Amino acid sequence: MHLSRFFLPVLRETPKEAEIVSHQLMLRAGMIRQSAAGIYSWLPLGLRVLKKIEAIVREEQNRAGAVEILMPTIQSADLWKESGRYEAYGKEMLRIQDRHEREMLFGPTAEEVVTTIVRDGIKSYKDLPKNLYNIQWKFRDEIRPRFGVMRGREFLMKDAYSFDLTKEASRATYQRMFVAYLRTFARMGLRSVPMQADTGPIGGDLSHEFIILAETGESQVFCHKDLIEGEIPGPHTDFWGDLSPIFQDWTSRYAATEEKHDAARFEAEVPAEKRISARGIEVGHIFHFGTKYSEPMNCRVQGPDGQQVTLVMGSYGIGVSRLAGAIIEASHDDAGIVWPVPVAPFEVAVVNLKAGDAATDKASLDIKARLEAAGIDVLYDDTDDRAGAKFATMDLIGVPYQVIVGPKGVKAGEIEIKDRKTGARETLAVEAGIERTIRSVIDQRVPV
Repeated sequence: MHLSRFFLPVLRETPKEAEIVSHQLMLRAGMIRQSAAGIYSWLPLGLRVLKKIEAIVREEQNRAGAVEILMPTIQSADLWKESGRYEAYGKEMLRIQDRHEREMLFGPTAEEVVTTIVRDGIKSYKDLPKNLYNIQWKFRDEIRPRFGVMRGREFLMKDAYSFDLTKEASRATYQRMFVAYLRTFARMGLRSVPMQADTGPIGGDLSHEFIILAETGESQVFCHKDLIEGEIPGPHTDFWGDLSPIFQDWTSRYAATEEKHDAARFEAEVPAEKRISARGIEVGHIFHFGTKYSEPMNCRVQGPDGQQVTLVMGSYGIGVSRLAGAIIEASHDDAGIVWPVPVAPFEVAVVNLKAGDAATDKASLDIKARLEAAGIDVLYDDTDDRAGAKFATMDLIGVPYQVIVGPKGVKAGEIEIKDRKTGARETLAVEAGIERTIRSVIDQRVPV
């Protein structure tokens, strides 16, 4: 992508309305623009990040056996009345009427819709288990939307819903998704800590929220250090095998948000040198809620003995758009965003220091072509800005590697490579620099 043809409305000053780092940098880097309170347009740079996050989420859901569907954003109020949640949900639900005065709502979640789909489409235990997921925009009318995409009213969410014949089978599905979440966040360059959580208005008897540590996190968390340093399940994990040992290993160590923190237990169970007290951001939440929705909505199948059995359910959410902000909160510096390679909008920026100079243009385009041929996602800065402005923009938007091409370097057969994360700069022969950059990017990609 040529920067001269891209739409990148960066801001040099921090907008006054932005209170936290991710909101400030997303506005300054031209990722988003506010359309209304808590509602944002995603501009090209932000959309590229959003799509990369979404792709990782989708790949890991598919690996864990979930099947993608697409459900509507506008739902019938009748479904929510059937489940008993319509009045209980509260003012966060945006309630509307269509032209025929039928009660509708902008979906804050989709348990009712998906339960109806399964109720109407599955009649026998032979068709189970099923886990259906949806990546769709949701709306919750927050009383005070703030912090940009971290607490907006409209947000992109992955929500999955599992249906099993027995509680034991449903727990196995829960464990499968638990492990999938560990892998999902690790592939984005994040270490998530699963913490036992309240089930809230979703309901159920088992719930975990996944927290990433960040100095600007919204809540205080306490956990065992091994949860930060433990080995993440690898790409060859057998998701249809017995995952209870992995689940037990991760849930046996102390981990709690400030609301559920037990100081005495923390000190008794965790050695002093292993205690972590830090700020954290929730990026995912999973629930096992049994028959809370399937019972009132009559979601049943014929069991092996011919009798009707109410299905046992779970739900599993990931805030896709929220993750874009959360990653920035966990990975930034004074100059701007520091994207992990797997979610970076571009993996490499080729910075032409003298656009319009024939030799520099040719060298830059040749390097760009070589990188793209190796499967690297490249942004080519072919603008006529000053060198300092170019470097500031690339640091602000967080491209992991910069390949700097100038007239003097072209004459000497050299290019400069900058690592955005460390700030290290190295001058190499062109061929060696290209190979070094390709290898650096590939090494930073987390294996699928």
